Amino acid sequence: MEQVLSRPEASEAVLDSGWRFLLGALRASVMVRSLARAVGLAADAVAVCGDEADGHLRVDVRADRVVFTLQSVEHAAVTTRDVELARKISAAVDRSGFLTEPEIGTGAPRSVQVLEIAIDALDIAGIRGFWKAVLGYTDEVGADGPEDPLVDPVGQGPAIWFQQMDRARPQRNRIHFDVCVPHDEATRRVEAALAAGGHLLSAARAPAFWVLADLEGNEACVTTWQGRDG
Repeated sequence: MEQVLSRPEASEAVLDSGWRFLLGALRASVMVRSLARAVGLAADAVAVCGDEADGHLRVDVRADRVVFTLQSVEHAAVTTRDVELARKISAAVDRSGFLTEPEIGTGAPRSVQVLEIAIDALDIAGIRGFWKAVLGYTDEVGADGPEDPLVDPVGQGPAIWFQQMDRARPQRNRIHFDVCVPHDEATRRVEAALAAGGHLLSAARAPAFWVLADLEGNEACVTTWQGRDG
């Protein structure tokens, strides 16, 4: 029987196969050398998933990489079935001479990540509809309140979420990026940002998120799934 997994359960279940848990989905990036090979790997993944591909699998195909995403459409979460499919895809990729293992440090610019844009607002309910309309976005599956994210219905753009302000802050930027990265790559990403001239505003909520800023004070958060349960 298909069961929804917690964040720690989902992360631990696929860690040894190179997949990473990010924002409610399992993701893996496979480096390739041609678009034809990328398309072939995508076809192999669909084949091993069979009839369940449509309800779980999303594939981004490029000439240099294939990014696989697994999430139950029905539950809008990672389930035991997604873990099974991840292992089947990894086996198929391995048979083709490739790996779902992250290749950080071997010339690849990065492995998987998810970008979110956060908007600070005093009246979230009042502005949420504007952003939903102007971006052509929709409510996240299972959303039941104004604080829930808006998502691109075709899965191409970053999620938009809203952070409640307690007072107006006209001199502070009110839109910032959240970059969700694999939990075992977050420290390297933070260190790289600091080495590039950024500064750390807060690590009080790490490893859930680190708040960074550039030299002019524009903020971004590096986030992971960890530190969000209890």
